Amino acid sequence: MMKNTLSWLTMVLMLATALPAQALRPQGRPPDPVLTITHDGLQRQALIHVPASYREGSPLPLIVAMHGGGGSMQHMADDRRFGLISLSERSGYIVVFPNGYSRRGNGRLATWNAGNCCAASRDEQIDDSGFIAQAIKETSRRYSVDPARIYATGMSNGAMMAYRLACDHPDLIRAITAVAGTDNTRTCPDGRAVSVLHIHAKDDSRVLFEGGAGAAFRREQVVTDFTSVKDSIQRWVARNGCPSAARTVLDTAGARCERYAPCRDDSEVALCVTDTGDHSWPGGRKGRGMEPSQALSATERMDEFFRRHGMH
Repeated sequence: MMKNTLSWLTMVLMLATALPAQALRPQGRPPDPVLTITHDGLQRQALIHVPASYREGSPLPLIVAMHGGGGSMQHMADDRRFGLISLSERSGYIVVFPNGYSRRGNGRLATWNAGNCCAASRDEQIDDSGFIAQAIKETSRRYSVDPARIYATGMSNGAMMAYRLACDHPDLIRAITAVAGTDNTRTCPDGRAVSVLHIHAKDDSRVLFEGGAGAAFRREQVVTDFTSVKDSIQRWVARNGCPSAARTVLDTAGARCERYAPCRDDSEVALCVTDTGDHSWPGGRKGRGMEPSQALSATERMDEFFRRHGMH
């Protein structure tokens, strides 16, 4: 990938310079451990956050949280932007922040091979799906993880990767929350139903709500002609055997959520749409030129969603 393309990825995905991992830990706690594994001939890393409430022998649910294209594991673990460290401490999740594929030694400006997107990870056919499955296995070996409560979430390209995990590993991933990234998988074999919560802004200027890539993305060949939000939802409604009609579960100023249920294997498909927010994480901190919608919190909606699927 050319240098200007890397700079472009950083700009359009509003990803700030990654914070050092030790800056993310609560005061008085040691740094979060970094898992280093070799997969498919590549050395890969993932940051692991274990809540203070963790006790060996008492299995906790696990969330795999994937950064956007051009980001890093440290960026996704930035609690000011996504609130996932606070969620871990409050609700008792172990959170794994894997790092995407990067040609840089520091792991930054990384992307995920989510099928039709994105950049070098897609072009070089990096086995990100297999890497993440191995990261889950290694984390479960080190800590007490409840195998029935393993979830995935992501922002933008990371959201697309969450969809791929749901397709590739339905017996491993119970539910996903995709924020500002649609389903751009190339194949999705039959398997156990995986519950899906999709969160998207109507005015997203990068991953367009109605499908296609925004003007900034179209300047380069690092993305794809994105699937629309509607088509992504309908794929999973059909795949999970859900009712064709949705029920409104939230209708407030600036946001609306609907739910398709009951579905096969006790699953569901849900969609939350914000009127504004562009390409950002609702309820999060303002990014580069982005003002996230405060009409709902993506982190809180995700927590509620995951609790309905395997949580006590």
